[in-house]
Amino acid sequence: MRDQIQIKDLLLRTIIGIKDAERRDKQDVLINIVMYTDTEVAGSSDRIEDAVNYRTITKEVIRLVEGSSFYLVESLAEAIASICLRDGRVGAVQVRVEKPGALRFARSVGVEIYRETEQ
Repeated sequence: MRDQIQIKDLLLRTIIGIKDAERRDKQDVLINIVMYTDTEVAGSSDRIEDAVNYRTITKEVIRLVEGSSFYLVESLAEAIASICLRDGRVGAVQVRVEKPGALRFARSVGVEIYRETEQ
Protein backbone atom coordinates (compact mmCIF):
# COMPACT_ATOMS: atom_id res chain seq x y z
CA MET A 1 0.00 0.00 0.00
CA ARG A 2 1.63 3.17 -1.18
CA ASP A 3 -1.13 5.69 -0.47
CA GLN A 4 -0.88 7.67 2.75
CA ILE A 5 -3.20 9.53 5.06
CA GLN A 6 -1.19 11.93 7.20
CA ILE A 7 -2.15 13.61 10.45
CA LYS A 8 0.50 16.23 11.17
CA ASP A 9 1.43 18.03 14.38
CA LEU A 10 -1.50 17.03 16.58
CA LEU A 11 -0.66 18.88 19.81
CA LEU A 12 -2.31 17.44 22.94
CA ARG A 13 -1.78 17.44 26.70
CA THR A 14 -1.43 14.35 28.86
CA ILE A 15 0.19 12.81 31.90
CA ILE A 16 3.36 11.08 30.67
CA GLY A 17 6.70 10.34 32.27
CA ILE A 18 8.28 8.78 35.32
CA LYS A 19 9.12 11.78 37.52
CA ASP A 20 6.72 13.00 40.21
CA ALA A 21 6.01 16.28 38.42
CA GLU A 22 5.35 14.40 35.16
CA ARG A 23 2.85 12.16 36.96
CA ARG A 24 1.08 15.21 38.41
CA ASP A 25 1.10 17.87 35.67
CA LYS A 26 -0.07 17.42 32.10
CA GLN A 27 2.56 17.97 29.42
CA ASP A 28 2.39 18.71 25.72
CA VAL A 29 2.89 15.86 23.29
CA LEU A 30 3.21 16.33 19.54
CA ILE A 31 1.84 13.48 17.44
CA ASN A 32 2.35 12.69 13.77
CA ILE A 33 0.62 9.74 12.12
CA VAL A 34 0.99 8.22 8.66
CA MET A 35 -1.56 5.55 7.77
CA TYR A 36 -0.77 3.39 4.75
CA THR A 37 -3.86 2.41 2.80
CA ASP A 38 -5.31 2.11 -0.68
CA THR A 39 -7.31 5.25 -1.51
CA GLU A 40 -8.23 4.23 -5.06
CA VAL A 41 -11.81 3.11 -4.33
CA ALA A 42 -12.57 6.21 -2.24
CA GLY A 43 -10.90 8.41 -4.84
CA SER A 44 -13.11 6.97 -7.58
CA SER A 45 -16.39 6.82 -5.64
CA ASP A 46 -16.04 10.06 -3.66
CA ARG A 47 -17.93 8.33 -0.81
CA ILE A 48 -16.85 8.54 2.83
CA GLU A 49 -17.98 4.94 3.31
CA ASP A 50 -15.13 3.86 1.02
CA ALA A 51 -12.48 5.90 2.84
CA VAL A 52 -10.52 5.61 6.05
CA ASN A 53 -12.30 8.15 8.21
CA TYR A 54 -9.32 10.05 9.62
CA ARG A 55 -11.61 12.37 11.55
CA THR A 56 -13.01 9.45 13.58
CA ILE A 57 -9.52 8.04 14.14
CA THR A 58 -8.24 11.44 15.27
CA LYS A 59 -11.10 11.78 17.77
CA GLU A 60 -10.22 8.35 19.21
CA VAL A 61 -6.55 9.33 19.46
CA ILE A 62 -7.47 12.57 21.24
CA ARG A 63 -9.68 10.68 23.73
CA LEU A 64 -6.90 8.17 24.38
CA VAL A 65 -4.12 10.72 24.83
CA GLU A 66 -6.02 13.22 26.95
CA GLY A 67 -7.35 10.47 29.22
CA SER A 68 -4.16 8.44 29.57
CA SER A 69 -1.28 8.42 32.01
CA PHE A 70 1.48 6.38 30.40
CA TYR A 71 4.96 6.24 31.87
CA LEU A 72 6.67 5.78 28.50
CA VAL A 73 6.34 7.58 25.17
CA GLU A 74 6.84 4.15 23.59
CA SER A 75 3.65 2.86 25.23
CA LEU A 76 1.65 5.85 24.08
CA ALA A 77 2.89 5.38 20.51
CA GLU A 78 1.87 1.69 20.59
CA ALA A 79 -1.62 2.57 21.81
CA ILE A 80 -2.05 5.15 19.05
CA ALA A 81 -0.88 2.66 16.42
CA SER A 82 -3.43 0.13 17.68
CA ILE A 83 -6.26 2.63 17.20
CA CYS A 84 -5.19 3.30 13.62
CA LEU A 85 -4.88 -0.38 12.73
CA ARG A 86 -8.42 -1.16 13.92
CA ASP A 87 -9.69 0.09 10.56
CA GLY A 88 -9.20 -2.90 8.28
CA ARG A 89 -8.28 -0.64 5.36
CA VAL A 90 -5.15 0.56 7.15
CA GLY A 91 -2.40 -1.92 6.32
CA ALA A 92 0.37 -0.17 8.24
CA VAL A 93 0.93 2.91 10.37
CA GLN A 94 3.84 5.09 11.36
CA VAL A 95 3.45 7.01 14.62
CA ARG A 96 5.78 9.65 16.01
CA VAL A 97 5.23 10.99 19.54
CA GLU A 98 7.39 13.84 20.82
CA LYS A 99 7.67 15.57 24.18
CA PRO A 100 8.68 19.17 23.46
CA GLY A 101 11.18 20.50 25.97
CA ALA A 102 11.73 17.13 27.65
CA LEU A 103 15.50 17.49 27.40
CA ARG A 104 17.45 20.62 28.17
CA PHE A 105 18.92 22.18 25.02
CA ALA A 106 16.72 20.01 22.75
CA ARG A 107 13.53 21.15 21.06
CA SER A 108 11.95 17.76 21.78
CA VAL A 109 12.57 14.08 22.34
CA GLY A 110 10.47 11.47 20.60
CA VAL A 111 9.81 7.95 19.50
CA GLU A 112 8.77 6.83 16.03
CA ILE A 113 7.32 3.39 15.40
CA TYR A 114 6.08 1.50 12.32
CA ARG A 115 3.49 -1.26 12.71
CA GLU A 116 1.72 -3.46 10.15
CA THR A 117 -1.43 -5.52 10.40
CA GLU A 118 -0.87 -9.21 10.87
CA GLN A 119 -1.67 -11.11 7.71
